[in-house]
Amino acid sequence: MAIGIGLRQVQQAVERKASSIQKSFIEMSDQLDDLGQQMLEAEEEQRIQLREEQKALRVKQLAIAEEINLWRTRARAVMQQPGVNSLRSLLNELLELNEPLITPIVEQALHLLDLPPDQRPLPDQETKYEEKTPATRLIERARTDFDLRGSDPGNRMREAVTFANRQGMAQDDSALAEITEAIDDDDPLVCELAVMTVIQIHRFRAMRLAELDLSHESVQKLARLNHTLAIPALIEIVSQPRIGYLVEGSQTIQSDNNRSRMVALLRLVEWHTAEAQAAIRKLRFDRDEHIVKAAERSLELFPGHWSGPLKRGKET
Repeated sequence: MAIGIGLRQVQQAVERKASSIQKSFIEMSDQLDDLGQQMLEAEEEQRIQLREEQKALRVKQLAIAEEINLWRTRARAVMQQPGVNSLRSLLNELLELNEPLITPIVEQALHLLDLPPDQRPLPDQETKYEEKTPATRLIERARTDFDLRGSDPGNRMREAVTFANRQGMAQDDSALAEITEAIDDDDPLVCELAVMTVIQIHRFRAMRLAELDLSHESVQKLARLNHTLAIPALIEIVSQPRIGYLVEGSQTIQSDNNRSRMVALLRLVEWHTAEAQAAIRKLRFDRDEHIVKAAERSLELFPGHWSGPLKRGKET
């Protein structure tokens, strides 16, 4: 149905708005990291000033987090309205926001909504661009593209990273679901590219999303993925403390990713590789005491050279 396609376009436009604001959150996270590094080398007087800068920046970041959450809520609401009247009300609310990249798409959706059903465009009148999703095109290229079918996995990894970093793609649940299904493909090269892309999408969510609940879900999925390509992503997660936000009731609160880091740490112990062991050794000096204790306990339980998984199973 044309109206359904129109609403998906509205939802995508609102998601892009949230993603554009997300960039500011990420930039502030980088600035906070820089301030943290400066504090390690600063004198006490300068350290006080840096702490004040940190505090002010975190207040701004929290405000941005609340704005991101509002836009994400609006995006979800587009496809969840119980009736035409509530849908029309929501679309009119979006119009009143006067967002240049959203307004024309909302106006088109309202136009389709106002047309009698027999005057609405048929699905076959839509463009080919709408017929194939970015995920579909990626999987098709994995079957036919010469560069992606070579013996060097580097080309497939670069394609996976590029796909995950396209604006808004890492937040596209339908694209993630489609690529996840391709992990079971009969073609081993399609399967490998799908695994790489799924890992990169979850890595992006785990390391860059402001919403820590969503980030944590991706860390859990990476931990469940029984593929060695997930190990570098888990190491990156456990090695990088960061600040984000949680939504509790009607409040947005600032928090850290230590819960996710603990999940990554425990999975690295199970992977039991030399790289995992080296990453966990560094955690003995972490700022979070629970991470430190878990790292020390892991190294005490397994003091020798780590050379393979504690849990073995078919890679998926």
